Amino acid sequence: MSNTLLELSNAFASAVETAGKSTVLVNARRRMPSTGIAYAADLVLTADHAIERDEDISVMLFDGSKISAKLAGRDPGKDLALLRLDRPAAFPASPAPDAKIGQLALALGRPSPDGIEASLGVVSAVSGPLRTPRGLIERYLRTDTTMFPGFSGGPLVDAEGRVVGVNTSFGRGMPFSIPVGDAWKVAEQLDKHGSVRRGYLGIRSQVVELSSAGQKALKREQATGLLVMGIEADTPASRDGLIVGDILVGLNGHPVGDHDELFARLTGEVVGMSTPIEILRGGQPQVLQVVIGEALSVQTNRGGRHHGQGRGE
Repeated sequence: MSNTLLELSNAFASAVETAGKSTVLVNARRRMPSTGIAYAADLVLTADHAIERDEDISVMLFDGSKISAKLAGRDPGKDLALLRLDRPAAFPASPAPDAKIGQLALALGRPSPDGIEASLGVVSAVSGPLRTPRGLIERYLRTDTTMFPGFSGGPLVDAEGRVVGVNTSFGRGMPFSIPVGDAWKVAEQLDKHGSVRRGYLGIRSQVVELSSAGQKALKREQATGLLVMGIEADTPASRDGLIVGDILVGLNGHPVGDHDELFARLTGEVVGMSTPIEILRGGQPQVLQVVIGEALSVQTNRGGRHHGQGRGE
């Protein structure tokens, strides 16, 4: 007669053993170490807030060996940083499919040389965007795992030991993780560019309610959009036909109802691309093709929000 509980327990222990090979200790701050994930044999993804210095960084692998590392890039908005090892020696983690609400998950950490630590929980929400003190997280996972000290930057894994997300400190008292698909995209950009590319339009806008006639014209229920209040000269918006008074209601096939939603859509994937932008002009829907620029920064003013400052401006 099989013992289901024992089988489940053994499965989780096996998952920890598997994922533990890719879970490393990161020494990059004065207080206790943090955790990292081997994204590649020579690259480690970890928490940005745990990287307090750019030099004299070391990583301890699962077998206890230590390797020097250098900062390859940061994305403070998602609390992610990428480290480049002096030599390829890490065991790369395996990413999992998108997490589902209700699935069991293990939060792992290697906060000390004593070995791997684990906490069991359930994925309780998949949501976003989330405004943080450092920026905007487009998507996040919320779990009821316990994030012990030093777990930041470590993996959230499924029952097979595959990475579901990267643990972060932006939980507002609750355990939050960046979905692995988003985290891996950040790692790829940090590896190539040293930073994460962001799109910009060059507009100043404010949130407005859409009338019932406007929603009827859009053929969907959408309560709000962004009223274009100003357009900067020689920007994507000015070059490709946006005008003051337009109401921006969608970008690249996704509804846009506020600044956070627009910011979430202005990712590095659309930079330099001709992208459909849906507007209401005179109450009638139109679609403009706008070549998205690359942002240096995003500034916020009391009267509205810029999207954003382009290269060379």
